[in-house]
Parts: sequence; structure tokens; C-alpha cells
Amino acid sequence: MSRLITRRRFLIGSTLSASALGLSGCDALVENPKVQSVLKIAEGLTMRTQRLLIGDDTLAREFTMADISPTFRANGTSMPDGAQYQELLGRKFQTWQLQVGGLVERPAAFSLAALKAMPSKTQITRHDCVEGWSAIGQWTGVPLGALLHQVGLKPEARYIVFHCADEYEKTLDNSGWYYESIDLVDAFHPQTILAYAMNGRDLEVPHGAPLRLRVERQLGYKQAKYLMRIEALADLSGLYGGNGGFWEDRGYEWYAGI
Repeated sequence: MSRLITRRRFLIGSTLSASALGLSGCDALVENPKVQSVLKIAEGLTMRTQRLLIGDDTLAREFTMADISPTFRANGTSMPDGAQYQELLGRKFQTWQLQVGGLVERPAAFSLAALKAMPSKTQITRHDCVEGWSAIGQWTGVPLGALLHQVGLKPEARYIVFHCADEYEKTLDNSGWYYESIDLVDAFHPQTILAYAMNGRDLEVPHGAPLRLRVERQLGYKQAKYLMRIEALADLSGLYGGNGGFWEDRGYEWYAGI
């Protein structure tokens, strides 16, 4: 694997290329719709190549308790300031429910207690942030695939979207709510879980309480926190900026595999 072109090296190369374009006065070129279309095709090719090389079910490396980082930075928002979240926090999430809908046969709502009563998975993995830092933590939660089996996906469903409680950026058009999405390959990956505990304790607010996504083969911005609603969709183009995620709508790649 050390001889393969890793996703991280590709991202670094892409960043350097984009910087070079900017320095050479090519910003208008980068913003050109035709160029953007080519870049999306290249991103799709990268995703397919990586999956071909490592396989859909290959596991991210797991570590031991001794490897857990003494300090684990909080990525993104540390405290959602919306009234709804503050009320839920004040009630210690006793009234919180995860809404699951969209292209599913049996829409449902799950309380935190109901999720904790389901068969769980615990894994110790490394969180890699696009900003360059990493940390190892232990996560416990419900396998996303098991939850999707409960509600039953309709045949046309292709993506799972995660809607969050943090309005990461105030905007006039309400596009500043954090959201993320993954396809069904990652949704049913054995290490993709809805985590409610970190290092043996309930999630703290900075780390996404009461529930966050852990999709271990992707970078940190895909690990959506403060989950409120999940929906299955056939297409992402009609959602917010149409690119499948808060940061993706602002230029990041949708597939952030590592």
C-alpha cells in the first residue's frame, strides 16, 4: 500500500495545483462551469480508482486502548447556538429523536435510549482532519447499515444525507446549516456508525452530542455532528448548494476518502 498514490497525497497535489492556478491569475478558469465539470469527472474517477484498489469493504486501521490520544480536538462547531438544540441540551437530550425518512419504506423516529438499546459497535480509529491534524479515539454506536435495514431503502435510493443542528454559517438563504452525505457503499460499510459515545462516555457537546456520524475511511469534515435527521435520496442536486455537503458546496471534494 505504501507505493500506491494515497488520497491524502492526491488532495495535497490538488491543493498545490489550485494554488498555482490562483497565482497565475487563473481564478476565472477555475470558476468556469466547464472546468468544474471536468474536475467533478476527475473526482469521480479518483473515487472509483481508490475503491477498485482497496475494495468496498476494506477496513480502516483500528488501534488499541493504549493508542487513544490524550487530547482530541473538536472539529467544526463546538456549541450549536440554535434555540432548538439549546432546549434539547437543557433536557439532556431526553426529548431528542433522530428522524429517518426520504426514500424509505418505513419512516421512523428513534430516541437516544432506543438507539442505545440496539446492537452496538465499538471501534478505535484515527480521525484525520483536512487541516492537517489527527487524533485517535474510541467510538461506540449503531451501525448505520443496521438502521437502514430497519427502515428499508426504496430501490431508487442512492445517497444518505445527514442533517445537523448547527447553523455553521449565517446566510440569508438558509444554506448555512451543516449537512453531509455518503453513498450506499459507505453507508453499509461495517465501520460506518452513528456514534453516541466517545472513549467510553456519552458524547460531549464539542464532539457532536447526542449523535454523530463516523465514516472512518473519509476525512474529518464528513463526520457530521449534532445529527437531527437522516434522509435517503436519489439525487443530491436539489439540496442546498447541490454538491452533497456544507463544505462541498464551498469547494471541497464530495468524496474525501483516505
